[in-house]
Amino acid sequence: MIRSHEREKLINATVFFATHTKCCGKIKLIKLLYLLDFEHFRQTGRSVTGLEYRAWKLGPVPPALFAEWEGLDADFAEAIDIVPEKVFDFMRERVVPRRDFDESHFSRRELRLMEQLAARFEEELSRPIINFTHAELGPWAKIWDNGRGNQDRIPYSLAVSDEDPMRDVVLMAADEYQGIAAAAGKSH
Repeated sequence: MIRSHEREKLINATVFFATHTKCCGKIKLIKLLYLLDFEHFRQTGRSVTGLEYRAWKLGPVPPALFAEWEGLDADFAEAIDIVPEKVFDFMRERVVPRRDFDESHFSRRELRLMEQLAARFEEELSRPIINFTHAELGPWAKIWDNGRGNQDRIPYSLAVSDEDPMRDVVLMAADEYQGIAAAAGKSH
């Protein structure tokens, strides 16, 4: 039986980013997960966490995680705390790990991508990451389309540009993985 470990990866990626970046709150975390998932898909045809992202006004958002945030399931609540903190005269939430990061379900590529994202955005608050995820002609911008795509799903295939010489190979790998997952009883 195929097991993707996407839930374990989501939780541990959260622990990783909370550990290796400063001021990691909900928005920063969501943006880092989006960047991780879409970059990994661009390279391999598979996301890391399996989250589905939608185009919201504030950027790409995984609605399932957004909804769970208000009442974390037990496995997530065992791994992190969400604590209020004051930053520049306003209150926000910060993710605080309750346990160590477990790399056992991650590939070397996934680990390398997380390390690169954490290093790049370690000191940043949410705004610079928002500017990055909202980049013109990026997946979110293509779907958002000045609000016409509000709430629409952001297909991972948009991570691979039409000019990418590996586009056909990556999308073929994605189709094969979806077929395998479907045959194993898991929709992706």
